[in-house]
Amino acid sequence: MTAVLPDLTVTEAEVRAALGTVVDPELDEPITDVGFVRSVSVEGSAVEGCAVEVHLRLPTSFCAPNFAWLMVSDAHDAVSAVPGVRSVVVELDDHHDSDLINRGMAAGLGYRGTFGHEAEESLDELRATFQRKAHTAAMERAITALLRTDPAVDVAALTLGDLPAGEHTTDALLRRRATLGLPVDDSAPVLVHDDGTRPDPRQAELVLRRARSVRISVDGNAHFCRGLLTTRYPGSEADQAPRPEDRPLLPLTVSEGTAR
Repeated sequence: MTAVLPDLTVTEAEVRAALGTVVDPELDEPITDVGFVRSVSVEGSAVEGCAVEVHLRLPTSFCAPNFAWLMVSDAHDAVSAVPGVRSVVVELDDHHDSDLINRGMAAGLGYRGTFGHEAEESLDELRATFQRKAHTAAMERAITALLRTDPAVDVAALTLGDLPAGEHTTDALLRRRATLGLPVDDSAPVLVHDDGTRPDPRQAELVLRRARSVRISVDGNAHFCRGLLTTRYPGSEADQAPRPEDRPLLPLTVSEGTAR
């Protein structure tokens, strides 16, 4: 009996799904949602393996090179992990460091090998910084969503088990907590500092206000970059997914004592 081999022909949809796991570190949104994926091409078959080429674009030519490298590198890793992919080329278009980044990626030089003495920052620390910001923003969104339904809720005493189910609020917060290694059980406090410690209840309102400023900054940057991209690349708005329903274009109003 002849063994039936699995069909490992790679589709563009599978590649785009893999790219959807890559998040712009500053905007906290998948690069597929914000329209940063310019094109995807797949060639080959299940027998020989598929060659994938991806082109990325950014809102300006002067976006920070370290952010650009993170996205290109993460995109390369994500697509390489798709079953049936034999080779991957990810290139960044129209950036002032495109040639340098693309050569470095092709040669497998890594960030420091590509940028040399200019690569002073640790990309691990940069990534961690934005993961903490993403968690803070998600924490504020979840708390504010609850305050909208119950303004009298005790924010300082709130636990994860008190939060209602929701893909764009509670589930998103749990994912970001897991990334940071913070507890995700129902008894864990919702309002915490970056290290997971609970603030003094008397400081709860101040901590929430600071979290709100982080969330507004993250959401504002995402909205701004979406607009810049569509200005730079007319028609690219068709490649952008609608913003999550918990991220309105205008920031929430902050009033004394509670969030509206």
